[in-house]
Amino acid sequence: MTNYQLKIKLLSDTTFGRGDGVAGLIDQEIEHDSSGFPYLRGRTLKGLLSEECDNLIAVLSPEIRSHWQSLACILFGMPGSVQGTIASMHVGDACLPDDLREVVAFQIKKKTLTKTEVLDSLTTIRRQTAINYESGVAEKGSLRSFRVVIRGLEFKADLVFESQPNQELLSILAVGTLALRRMGSGRNRGRGYVKCTLHDDLGTEITQKYMRIFGKN
Repeated sequence: MTNYQLKIKLLSDTTFGRGDGVAGLIDQEIEHDSSGFPYLRGRTLKGLLSEECDNLIAVLSPEIRSHWQSLACILFGMPGSVQGTIASMHVGDACLPDDLREVVAFQIKKKTLTKTEVLDSLTTIRRQTAINYESGVAEKGSLRSFRVVIRGLEFKADLVFESQPNQELLSILAVGTLALRRMGSGRNRGRGYVKCTLHDDLGTEITQKYMRIFGKN
């Protein structure tokens, strides 16, 4: 197997939404593990990368577009994939650093920390309401609260290949990584602004190295 890493730095508060809330506390909770650490599901991250790559391939000239579309299908797989069309890349969950999670998990086991304390230290709760444009007054019943992961944190997701990907596959992955600038709930409302970079198994950034290959004959 060959491993790469996708690093995600939060440039603004971000909500990795899980689609529900906590009664009496917030309307929208974030994804978090048993120790209270927020994370982004690998399946969600893969979908975001695939979407960005599709958008970039769509603007290539017609004579080379089909070639790069077929490569993207190899990288991300196809809907209803069977053995012959399954994705060549597995995307793991995007998590905070392993050493931090291990230390905190040990403290939780010793009962010197709680899951709630960990979650509260890495997140905060924001509130927003809808404003009536005619009256300038908040709409009745429109107040909503949501938890966000605070800006500045960096997450890492493992990208695993059964065999060494060629340079064209890595170039698609590199440009998709660069194009991924928004993620999570509220990404069209100012939240979820991120910077993503691609790294090899030694931790060396390779985003710029491979992006230059994309779109060439």
